Amino acid sequence: MRHIAIIGSGPAGYYTAEACRNIFGDGARIDVIDRLPVPFGLIRTGVAPDHQSIKAVSRRYEAVALTDTVRFMGNVSVGEDVSIAELQQFYDAVVIATGAPHDRPLGIPGADLPGVVGSAAFVGWYNGHPDYAHLDPPLDGQGAVVIGNGNVALDVARILAKTPEEFHGSDIVAHARDMLERSQIRTIALLGRRGPHQIAMTPKELAELGRLERAAPRVDPADLPDEGADALLEPGVRKSVTLLREFAANPVDRPVTVAFDFFAMPVAVEGNGRVERVIVERTQVDEAGRSQGTGERYAIEASLVVSCIGYQTPPIEGVPYEQERGRFASDEGRILPGLYCVGWARRGPTGTIGTNKPDGAMIADKIAEDIGEGSGKAGREALEALIEQRGTRIVTFQDWQNIDAAEIARARPGAPREKFVHVGDMVAALLPSA
Repeated sequence: MRHIAIIGSGPAGYYTAEACRNIFGDGARIDVIDRLPVPFGLIRTGVAPDHQSIKAVSRRYEAVALTDTVRFMGNVSVGEDVSIAELQQFYDAVVIATGAPHDRPLGIPGADLPGVVGSAAFVGWYNGHPDYAHLDPPLDGQGAVVIGNGNVALDVARILAKTPEEFHGSDIVAHARDMLERSQIRTIALLGRRGPHQIAMTPKELAELGRLERAAPRVDPADLPDEGADALLEPGVRKSVTLLREFAANPVDRPVTVAFDFFAMPVAVEGNGRVERVIVERTQVDEAGRSQGTGERYAIEASLVVSCIGYQTPPIEGVPYEQERGRFASDEGRILPGLYCVGWARRGPTGTIGTNKPDGAMIADKIAEDIGEGSGKAGREALEALIEQRGTRIVTFQDWQNIDAAEIARARPGAPREKFVHVGDMVAALLPSA
């Protein structure tokens, strides 16, 4: 029997579990370990709450989790409840699939002022991640600055701009919805170092900005290059630029404005004890596509700054790590004998949810090549005994189904669920026998 442990129950983790099951069938026991009592990683706490169709992919992971060979082991923290070295003693293969849950630092003067938050924290706040349920973003000012030109920045801007009624059908958590309802923000500036032709926003998400009830996108026509140059763009980027041209040509006057500020590089955040303004330097893009400061500076008044400039994987003691790239050091996923990484923990924060499927298949093939028939290690039983000895309650997938049912039962009208945002409440929702 082969014993495989996968650390992380998000897309990378479950695609790897699925691939391993396809290769080994009943000849492997696969344990998916997560520090939270709930599975699915960024599907639950990273995907925007008003994008329920994307979250539906979790049904595929559920089908994997309910097979006889795969077991979810939630509420187990690697590094606290069990070490990597101990897992390697118990399992033939240990796969790190922890994603990249930490924000890249903004790295400019004033970035530590209250009111500056990273997108992982802000998205986690409105999605009910226990690590960020306490976040109290300042929504009492009229201006917000969102730094970034990708889909995460779009998500943040859209959530800030929506009315309470527009959250119908979403699973945004109550504490965020209530605060957003009282928000005084009227101008949301989207800062991008480069121009429209370098935008990383996809057409589907960009088009949503044009359909908001009380908010309208604003694009300065002067930022747009000659239309003839659009022909050289990739089709997806060309569609996005076409939308920007439509926004520029048809400005709409609404109470909330989402203003695209291209060729704009934040250089400092200022304020007396809290964020009051962002100092921005104009940029120009050279022939290689790199942005360079021009020396021209201006200020944007804001009470909230959300930095959407990328993520990094937190290091784990004893695991080789590439500090500059914010990911584990590996040879195409092999870190050390018997130790692997997959998804963003391997690649860095690039690619979509679907990118993790071939990534998981690749790692599963490497595991099959490396471990053969297995080495007779104890696997799941040894880990369970150790965790019990250390006083931690393992949450199974069946336990998660009870949590899931409780969240669905407490949903407000029109919402799919009301998430528990504290680990203690998740565990308390289990059956009394737990």
